[in-house]
Amino acid sequence: MDLEGKVVVITGGGAGIGAAMARAMAKANARHIVVTDINFENAQAIAGEVNGSARMVDVAKEEQIIELVHDVEQQHGPIELFCSNAGFVTNAGLEDTNERITQMWEVHVMAHIYAARAVLPQMIANGGGYLLNTASAAGLLTQIGSLAYSVTKGAAISLAQWLAITHYHQGIRVSVLCPQAVRTDIIINSPDSVPGEELEWEEGGVASSDGILEPELVALECISAIKDERFLVLPHRQVEDYIKYRAEDMDRWLSGMRRFQEKLYDGGDLPGDIMGLDGWTSL
Repeated sequence: MDLEGKVVVITGGGAGIGAAMARAMAKANARHIVVTDINFENAQAIAGEVNGSARMVDVAKEEQIIELVHDVEQQHGPIELFCSNAGFVTNAGLEDTNERITQMWEVHVMAHIYAARAVLPQMIANGGGYLLNTASAAGLLTQIGSLAYSVTKGAAISLAQWLAITHYHQGIRVSVLCPQAVRTDIIINSPDSVPGEELEWEEGGVASSDGILEPELVALECISAIKDERFLVLPHRQVEDYIKYRAEDMDRWLSGMRRFQEKLYDGGDLPGDIMGLDGWTSL
């Protein structure tokens, strides 16, 4: 897809990768960019930069996604690209609460379903459209230290595959963004973040050794993938090698990840050791 003259919606567009997407798509001559974020002031700031419009949207609420799609169509015309990008991180294992796991499921999986459910009828009626869903290398590999992040990002990739297969004949194209570490505020904004204490986070299990990318580079990779109609968007190229390595010998890959986990925690509590017996019995 060529972005010139297109109407684009970006959720989670007030900062980080979403904001970089908005700027890059404006440079690619998108006709109008709708920047949404749960933080309306952030959305307004980015929308002002790209001469677009802003909206406060909680992607975990389907009625807000439905209303967003309806209003954009009425005010700016058919949506040709919907970037479902909102997300957050937590740092917990089986001890995590059902409520927190469910919240992440709503943002990382159901939000993509809500978006597709709301926008696909209009796209199909107009001959096609594009979905760009943000997941993570953690969904292709795993996320040491976060059960909920691993499971939901994996589900997001599975959903994107399903959409890419099921609706291809109706003109729908799908890409799924799977980066490792990107320089954003996602760690600071984590509900597990404690002021003065750095949350350990190795996106996809091997982020630090592979380098932290700037969001602008990730956004350009997204535009390239959309132009080429490429399903996997892998800003960290080595992730493709990791996927192949895992597919060739799952047991060997698991062994390597266990060693990496031990190195990461370096004698401290491993994720499975975080809670003692009293903690488990209180769940």
